[in-house]
Amino acid sequence: MWHVLRINSISKLLIGACAALVLGGCAGPVEQWIVNARVHQGQVALARGNVRDALLSYKLALRVDPNDERARSGFVQTSADFAQDLYAKGDFDDALAAIADGLTDDPSSVRLQALRGQIEDAKLKREIVISNFPTYKDAGLSLQRAYTHLNVADKEILVNLKRFSYTYDTDELTAAIKNSYDLELEVARITNRLIAYRQVVSSGVPETTHATTGVNASLLPLP
Repeated sequence: MWHVLRINSISKLLIGACAALVLGGCAGPVEQWIVNARVHQGQVALARGNVRDALLSYKLALRVDPNDERARSGFVQTSADFAQDLYAKGDFDDALAAIADGLTDDPSSVRLQALRGQIEDAKLKREIVISNFPTYKDAGLSLQRAYTHLNVADKEILVNLKRFSYTYDTDELTAAIKNSYDLELEVARITNRLIAYRQVVSSGVPETTHATTGVNASLLPLP
């Protein structure tokens, strides 16, 4: 019985001592361990190209220690990367929100400030484009598909040349020449449509063009 009481007394003393250490500031190493773990997670996620997870890891690290320079630097860098990705997708508002978060931790960040200026400028230009040509997006996607198709035609020419290198059949060269001429004509045709597209998104549809051929006839559809 005495041994049981002695063990209980020792346990109480240990618990009390640990509590005193925690209250006295012993929680610092634990917090630092958490911060180190979160920073490491952010670095690994960023190395793997997972910007969203990296951003979350750095944000969680800053919640534990808002003054940790590694977490702060990683958060600012990742905020810029995340904003850049959103910007490339045309999600301007969320990109600006990500920049605002980054600037909260580093108001003097040159990269974030420059990116914010680019996005605000792009928003203004987008409004101008929309006012000039509301269906610009569909026409632009059609142009992208058309230029992608040129890559297919170019590869066909390369296939003809490669076949000749081991078959020595001049019909392959004849096919390559024909495909090359077709490709040249297609490039010229799409280039003319690209010029018309630039005209429309820059200054709107000229009345004479609209009256004679129409916007759809000059720009859409594209193959």
